[in-house]
Amino acid sequence: MGFSSKALVFFLVAMMAAASSMAATYRVGDTAGWSIMGDVDYNEWASSKTFHAGDILRFIYRPDLNNVLQVTSSDYESCTVTAPLATYLTGDDFIPILGDDDHYYFICDEPGHCEFGQKVDIQVAPQVPDVSTPSPPTSTPPPPSKSSASYLLSSSVLVGLVGAAAYLISMQ
Repeated sequence: MGFSSKALVFFLVAMMAAASSMAATYRVGDTAGWSIMGDVDYNEWASSKTFHAGDILRFIYRPDLNNVLQVTSSDYESCTVTAPLATYLTGDDFIPILGDDDHYYFICDEPGHCEFGQKVDIQVAPQVPDVSTPSPPTSTPPPPSKSSASYLLSSSVLVGLVGAAAYLISMQ
C-alpha cells in the first residue's frame, strides 16, 4: 500500500472528527492563522473558545517562517524549548485534543516569535461537569441516553480507526 505517514495521520484525524458528532475543528488564530504578523493575541483567542477532548486544533502558517511546538508549561512560560513534546512543520497541521491533559501549550520557536506572543495555552474543559449535590440512588438504573450511546458508538469507531491506521502504518 502506498500511503504516506502524513496521509494516514490526516485520515485518522479526519475520521476522529467524523466519529464524534460533538467534535469541533478550531483554526488557531481564525483567519489570521498562526503567525507573528497576524497581530493576534492567541491567549485571548483561546479564552473565547471552549475546547473538549476530541476537538481538533488546526494550525495554518508559512512553514518557511514559522513552526508549531507542543511544549511543557515551563517551556511555554520561558519561551525556551528544552525538549518539545511534539514538533509540527507542515504549515497545515491538525492536532487532536486527546483529553489526557487539562492544558496544551504551543509555541513557535523561531527567534523572537514566542516572546512577541506567538504562543497559545489551550485549556481543555472537563469531560464531566461538576455536580454539587449527588442525586439519590435509584432502584433501577435508567436506560442509556442517546448521547451516551452515541459516545459509546463514537468511541468504538475511533478505536477501530486507530487500529486500522496502526495496521496500515505497519504495512509500509
